[in-house]
Amino acid sequence: MKKELLYEGKAKKLYTTENPDQLIAEFKDDLTAFNAQKKGEESGKGALNCQISTQLFKLLEDAGIRTHLIETIDANHQLVKKVEIIPIEVVVRNTATGSLSKRLGIEDGKELPFVLVEFYLKDDALNDPIICDDHCLMLGLVEDRSELEVLREKARKINEVLKAFFAERRLKLVDFKVEFGKDSEGNILLSDEISPDSCRFWDMDTGEKMDKDRFRENLGNVKVAYEEVLRRILEEK
Repeated sequence: MKKELLYEGKAKKLYTTENPDQLIAEFKDDLTAFNAQKKGEESGKGALNCQISTQLFKLLEDAGIRTHLIETIDANHQLVKKVEIIPIEVVVRNTATGSLSKRLGIEDGKELPFVLVEFYLKDDALNDPIICDDHCLMLGLVEDRSELEVLREKARKINEVLKAFFAERRLKLVDFKVEFGKDSEGNILLSDEISPDSCRFWDMDTGEKMDKDRFRENLGNVKVAYEEVLRRILEEK
């Protein structure tokens, strides 16, 4: 049962429960882009992301990647383990687009020669700047370099599982952002969510964008795209 509102972010609210080690995550219908400079709302988006993230977290759990998900309560709510979020956004890229193309002048849509894992400081006030290993250590975001390697290893494993899964469903996993947290025993768990809000999906046959870029770029049909992603996830292969 929900108790007190502990935290509200761009896409979710977190509530305390009777169990101090468990929280309830509520997925919101809000849409934000460009560090919340652009805002909107899409009715039903929160429920779609909740369902998508549930399915993908279960897939990753089956692949040996521990997550904070305990169970999905209803359309918009998950029961999750309480974690201390590591304030690093881990971005995994298979194809150049977005900020990577702008920063380095790499052609949009160019396949990268290897999987690129980047770290960004989770700080809206600073616009989530890209950071290196020494920055992470200097700012005390992790205990040591070995934790950074754990984040990289987990991120690459997530990419390996999801890239193959979506390829079977004719969706290209272009890039995605994940967050990790530590539980009360110090275990590093995949946290937050994995959804079209945090991933870029391109239809392999048409090149159509099936993610939050539809909102960023005013392409419309955001909910339709999210519904199609969920439909493909649920397809039996």
